[in-house]
Amino acid sequence: MKHSIIKILWEKFWMRYADLSFLGRIATRFAGWTAPPYYERTKLSGMNPKGYISAQAVIHHADLRLGTHVFMDDRVVIIQRKQGGPVELGNRVCIYRDVIIETGPGGSLTVGSDSSIHPRCQINAFVSPIAIGSGVMIAASCALYSYDHGFLPDQTIRKQPLQSKGPIIIEDDAWLGYGTIVLGGVRIGKGAAIGAGSVVIRDIPDGAIAVGNPARVVKMRTDMPRDLKDDH
Repeated sequence: MKHSIIKILWEKFWMRYADLSFLGRIATRFAGWTAPPYYERTKLSGMNPKGYISAQAVIHHADLRLGTHVFMDDRVVIIQRKQGGPVELGNRVCIYRDVIIETGPGGSLTVGSDSSIHPRCQINAFVSPIAIGSGVMIAASCALYSYDHGFLPDQTIRKQPLQSKGPIIIEDDAWLGYGTIVLGGVRIGKGAAIGAGSVVIRDIPDGAIAVGNPARVVKMRTDMPRDLKDDH
């Protein structure tokens, strides 16, 4: 009991000084000493409106906009290429370790409140924006690309200009399973669920369950037996 009280007092003391400044990142490191990695540290973000930004997170973005109580884990990388648009994270957004976020010309990222992006995801917003709603859960190793390369035969692919079919929009309370890939010009509807390993290249309606490559709707959540829905 005494050890728990000391632990909480230690964390609260250091989290008072946590922010994006150099000294604030040091305070965050000290606060994290008593909290095991990963989920346990999300509690620290609730101790300070400026959130918990790991000292090991790499931020090279001049237009990063953070809501209150944001959690950003170890080795998160947020990069702004030349003419890249803003990255805006809403209140209580959780970005877990090894996520890479990058914005380039014409691209931007917004993430609504209470959404979570799990380890090793790659989010690249170039040419068109990416908008993720509130309460969205993105499982580990997902990839979101709002652009692609041209394929004209008279020039190498790496030298061809980037192009886009439009923004990626993921509506509130959607869920993306492990390893999902979402490409430009796609809207994933409110409360939709995407199965692990799917590739989303067309719109998914509200409340749909979609799987496969390319992802196809296999049923609607409203079609599920009531007892199964209650179990979750």
